[in-house]
Amino acid sequence: MLTFEAQIKTTRPSRYLVQICTHAASIGGGHHGPRMHLANALARRDVQVDADWSDTRGVVTFTPWGRCTMTADDATLTVRVEATDKENMVKIQDIITKDLDRIGRRDALTINWHSVPAP
Repeated sequence: MLTFEAQIKTTRPSRYLVQICTHAASIGGGHHGPRMHLANALARRDVQVDADWSDTRGVVTFTPWGRCTMTADDATLTVRVEATDKENMVKIQDIITKDLDRIGRRDALTINWHSVPAP
């Protein structure tokens, strides 16, 4: 399993965590049409998206690709992606990065992914 992480400094980490999880849940639950970057995979049933969250911790699962775990403290949103392989890692990182760029455009969030060594 590959693991990458980004620590994003912001004054609103909880807000971003909840927004990403809420949006993922709406896609996974079929409440609105799939986004451009997931449209083909969802249509082919290559991936199923589920989300579970609170104000300080959230998990978005992309079955069978991997998952994204987020934690929020007073000034940092920590985003950790675990994936089955490099291709799936890139897919999940792309989805999360695009979502954070979109919802955090006013705050100009900086997202720098770095590899986390396996335990």
